[in-house]
Amino acid sequence: MVESIYFLAGRTAVRASKLTMFAKIVVTLDGSKLAEVALPYAEELAAKMSYDIVLLTVLDTHGVDEYQNYLNYAKKIQEITKYHCMKYIEDGKGKEINVTTVTREGDPADGIIKYAHSCGFPLIVMASHGRSGVGRWTVGSVADKVVRSTRYQPVMMVRAKASRSDIREKRIMKKALVPLDGSEASERVIPYVTQIASKLKMELTLLQVVPPSNHVNLKETGACLENICSQLNKNNIAANHKIKIGPIAENIIDFADELAFDLVAMSTHGMNRNSVFSLGSVAQKVFLGGNTPPLLVKK
Repeated sequence: MVESIYFLAGRTAVRASKLTMFAKIVVTLDGSKLAEVALPYAEELAAKMSYDIVLLTVLDTHGVDEYQNYLNYAKKIQEITKYHCMKYIEDGKGKEINVTTVTREGDPADGIIKYAHSCGFPLIVMASHGRSGVGRWTVGSVADKVVRSTRYQPVMMVRAKASRSDIREKRIMKKALVPLDGSEASERVIPYVTQIASKLKMELTLLQVVPPSNHVNLKETGACLENICSQLNKNNIAANHKIKIGPIAENIIDFADELAFDLVAMSTHGMNRNSVFSLGSVAQKVFLGGNTPPLLVKK
């Protein structure tokens, strides 16, 4: 367990053990293969972190036949998910993952948001695209609304276009990129991704992109990043750091692609004068334009 790390943001210390971590994983499904691309990520997280999984669908239909067809589909996916979760638990040891299904009727985005709020502090894992037609999920519609409207629940968005036939390989998440901007707000994501990294044995790379117009002391910036990496290393988490100069969102996206990161973890509420991360600027650009699954933490 990583309970003693203090993450410094300027003169402020944030203790990981005092921050609320998610208690379960909610996977949003709509009956399509594209939406199912989120399942392997949830399975690995749940098995390694001993979290239960809720398979949630909000149907925008009142048809009896379609509703019954979905219930049959959900039961099948429930068994498949349980099976794959157990494959991550070495030698059959560890907590058996409880996988349940929840079905609601109504507007998909509103239903997902309402359910997430009702069950406390879950991690929402969803695909960026779902089925075609009326129920289609795209960044900018259901997925976009969920990211913007959840109060404090972290959201992991899996790019449906990245779906592969071998997606349920033994380990999906091996390394994560953590963009920072030197503010306390941006560093609030670190305890969350640290908890994940400690369980999944992920390597973390801290990235700070400095705009050309900002007169930032690069030596001090590097020392701050090195300090965080040292604390992570002391807790047996492999971590390194990188500083780049140029457009922030573009550098984050390009660097994630270049080094083939499995996850980009960042705070979305760095909306103070010392921070450049907020939905509407950098985080939004990474969310909309990136190719790597983002983990967005609201603080």
